[in-house]
Amino acid sequence: MEQQTSIRTNLQLGIYKVIDPFVKILIKVGLTPNAVTSIGFVLNVGVAAIFILGAEEGNRGDLSYVGWAGGLILFAGLFDMLDGQVARLGNMKSTFGALYDSVLDRYSELIMFLGICYYLVAHHYFVSSIAAFIALIGSMMVSYVRARAEGLGVEVKGGLMQRPERVVTIGLCAALSGIVAQYIGGNYKLFIPGIKFHVFETISIFTIPLVILAVLTNITAFNRLREAKRALIEAEKR
Repeated sequence: MEQQTSIRTNLQLGIYKVIDPFVKILIKVGLTPNAVTSIGFVLNVGVAAIFILGAEEGNRGDLSYVGWAGGLILFAGLFDMLDGQVARLGNMKSTFGALYDSVLDRYSELIMFLGICYYLVAHHYFVSSIAAFIALIGSMMVSYVRARAEGLGVEVKGGLMQRPERVVTIGLCAALSGIVAQYIGGNYKLFIPGIKFHVFETISIFTIPLVILAVLTNITAFNRLREAKRALIEAEKR
């Protein structure tokens, strides 16, 4: 766990070095951390809009909407890091800003998953839509367990699927499915002799990670709960 945290921290520091020049530009033009957070939220509304448009206007084999939504997810995710850096480098930290960031992060994720579930249901990917909904539950519980534990004086931050990992996984896999569809087709299906149904199709590049996300987010939430339990028991013994 400590090694995983160290790798994650070093990766974040590396990303900060890359984005800091852009952060300084945002500060110079007068953008506040709350404004940056709001931009990220609006972009996630755009993500949901693309998924819904793909459900209404696209067909089952047209994964271009999924690809464009994935690209926007990654771009919107960048603002999750920018707002914190704008606050730090611009000396604009505030208690309300931290609350505002957390609340809009939750709204952004809920709206993004709304678009994903709408798209999957509209194109009859019912099993994948259930996986997406379970991933949404896990994502919310990861954040809730941490917030509730902190309210009780315990800090729990570990786990495989924190928000940055979720954003990168969903965004990257959605974008990749849209790109691959341009080469092999959105309706491509892989069959194995002796098996009556296909074992893979192009959109699986997007939906299989959703299944993995559904499992890992809930495991992360459960592990945080166990970690909080141990810390609270230790605190009661003192």
